[in-house]
Amino acid sequence: MSGHSKWSTIKNKKEKADNERAKVFTKIGREISVAVKMGGSDPATNKRLKDVILKAKANNVPNSNIDRIIKKAAGDGQKNNFFNITYEGYGPEGVAVFVNALTDNKNRTAANVRHYFDKFGGNLGATGCVSYLFEKKGVIYLKIDKNKEEETMEKCIGMDALDFEFEEGVAKVTTESDKFSDFVERLKEEGYEFLSAAVEEVPGNYVEIKSEDNREKMEKLIKSFEDDEDIQEIFTNYKDF
Repeated sequence: MSGHSKWSTIKNKKEKADNERAKVFTKIGREISVAVKMGGSDPATNKRLKDVILKAKANNVPNSNIDRIIKKAAGDGQKNNFFNITYEGYGPEGVAVFVNALTDNKNRTAANVRHYFDKFGGNLGATGCVSYLFEKKGVIYLKIDKNKEEETMEKCIGMDALDFEFEEGVAKVTTESDKFSDFVERLKEEGYEFLSAAVEEVPGNYVEIKSEDNREKMEKLIKSFEDDEDIQEIFTNYKDF
């Protein structure tokens, strides 16, 4: 679920170990459940749920899993006890870090987040300290053949994509956040194979870490967030590609 280096790792997404896939499924499942409890079980009238379902499908979550989570959340009379919280701070050498969490225990999550920053050479900042460096955009990764690059680019630009990049059989399409759902649905209708699709916090520019020791700390900081079940997404402007 990380937004820090997806371009450099996306080509291996299909070969993720079972436990890594399970982690992604669990986090997306939590998002679906919260979306249902906040806005209902009909994606036609609940945009948040619609976007999360598209994200789930793009990450290969089985339809049966999605349906089961929606039905369970809709039939559960309990109040939604998860809080959506964002944390902002800095990694080594001033790298901006933006974290989205869904938690049922704010004290636990806040303590863990602070610990990760402290342990790996960063520091937790005040709300707003780095969010201005990011902009919410739809980010879609497609697996396509080289001979389909130009055709796909023309199609996406014709749909008003903000950007299109292609590298080694993978196309990265960037969209306005409010056009994300339409893009995913239209590209699915065209039969494209998705590697990933989500609305992300995209940095305006990237920071290259000079020190090898600090690069290692940054990677460990990111991994700690990714392994924490309360953390849904982490976005940084760390240039590691």
